[in-house]
Amino acid sequence: MKHMNYAIFSLLLAIGLLPSAVHAQWAPSEQQLDPVVQQIVNEAHHNSQLKQLAHELLDVVGPRLVGTPQMKHAHEWAVSKYKDWGIEARYEEFGEWRGWDRGISHIDMTYPRVKTLAGTQLAWSPTTGGKAVEGEVITLPNVKDSQAFQAWLPTVKGKYVLVSMPQPTGRPDHNWEEFGRPESVERMKKERDSLTEAWNQNIQTMGISSNSLPRILEEAGAAGILQCYWSREFGSNKIFGARTTIVPSLDISLEDYGILYRLAENGHKPRIQVETDSKDLGTVPTFNTIAEIKGTEKPDEYVILSAHFDSWEGGSGATDNGTGTITMMEIARILKKVYPNPKRTILIGHWGSEEQGLNGSRAFVLDHSDIVEKTQAVFNQDNGTGRVANIDGSGFLHAYDFMGRWLAAAPRNITADIKTHFPGSPSTGGSDHASFTAAGIPAFMMSSLSWGYSTITWHTNLDTYDKLIFDDLRDNVILIATLAYKASEEPELVNREKRIMPLGREGQPGQWPVIRQPRRTGVGY
Repeated sequence: MKHMNYAIFSLLLAIGLLPSAVHAQWAPSEQQLDPVVQQIVNEAHHNSQLKQLAHELLDVVGPRLVGTPQMKHAHEWAVSKYKDWGIEARYEEFGEWRGWDRGISHIDMTYPRVKTLAGTQLAWSPTTGGKAVEGEVITLPNVKDSQAFQAWLPTVKGKYVLVSMPQPTGRPDHNWEEFGRPESVERMKKERDSLTEAWNQNIQTMGISSNSLPRILEEAGAAGILQCYWSREFGSNKIFGARTTIVPSLDISLEDYGILYRLAENGHKPRIQVETDSKDLGTVPTFNTIAEIKGTEKPDEYVILSAHFDSWEGGSGATDNGTGTITMMEIARILKKVYPNPKRTILIGHWGSEEQGLNGSRAFVLDHSDIVEKTQAVFNQDNGTGRVANIDGSGFLHAYDFMGRWLAAAPRNITADIKTHFPGSPSTGGSDHASFTAAGIPAFMMSSLSWGYSTITWHTNLDTYDKLIFDDLRDNVILIATLAYKASEEPELVNREKRIMPLGREGQPGQWPVIRQPRRTGVGY
């Protein structure tokens, strides 16, 4: 092995085919970087704009729910930033959605004591019209059959109904397992499993589904719907969309929800007062924000930097997908400065309505077949604040070749821990790279380290600026900027040959994902 050609070694190391011990033995003390890559590194380290971009997007603009004024503000902000950097950016409408503006909201317990409750309106929640509406809080009944549930329904009139199972603990499992006795941990999990089974069985006995319950309750005259979608992490709740059209739908923090539930179950008849002033804005456009650094030698061929712009409304959309957004913007800024005349056009796609089904990127693929047909590669980032840890070949048979060469050009301290899977498999969904992969375009998810993403920040009230890890984001900027630069410089369009898909469950040949239609109209959840 000591006689291995260094170029071959570098390739194998970059694509993750050599163990870390070999890395320690063979890595040279100094890596000679391409001059443009060295400039990328210098600019990213010494003139980073990531913190300022994060502040402006997350603190000033805030969450970017499709159909809200904040989504339009985000577009205007991004276009202004690109203009400052000498980059052209534009608005591309692809459909329409229900418009909504959050407004203020206050949730207070008024009996048996006064307490301001931690909670928020769900996206597209109906409003109280700025009036304070007070009512008793009740729980769902345990019923013997669907007729008993129907007989109970009239009792909800004018009341707020708790529709989520009360949790037996607000401590996440990892906290129990760190400090609890094994028998205590086991007892807690058995209690939770038993409660969950009984809760689901009761809903089934009612003859309804959990999703239909809010609408049924509002039609019966409930004053509002109270839920607690706990994320199994301290203080973290998932925040999605309202399923009511008349009365407010609110998510209440775990302990405040627990207080209300225990009071109601023990006959104390708690009361709350809710005041919301959200506004239904009618039908508004949905759109993508597109920026371009025009190519010089092959301007009609493209390298695409991809990240969705929209978010849910629980926090400020920091790690989903503020991080992807500011990463791609920072890459564009740096490339414009150190690589102002790329061979191919570098297109930055800030997709709208990703959270409702990849709608923006799917629309772009269908509306721009001329661009898609001549796209060299797509680099997508959408799963949190961590540094890139995994890259899958997305099912392209020769991805190991061109991606291996491009990765080898990046600083080794950034690529050394990246695991690669070639040729990998095409994604059927999950994020916007799947829209391009379905069209046969080499599109790669820059999959990041978790940092507790799935429970702490993904679609939660805790998805906020303070969770960002700027050192990791800077490394991602350097990595993806290098990949985009090398993809632009590639002499020809890369080989798009697809792998033979493995057999499915029933022994039938697997199929490559098909292009799917976006939702070009929508009303909410």
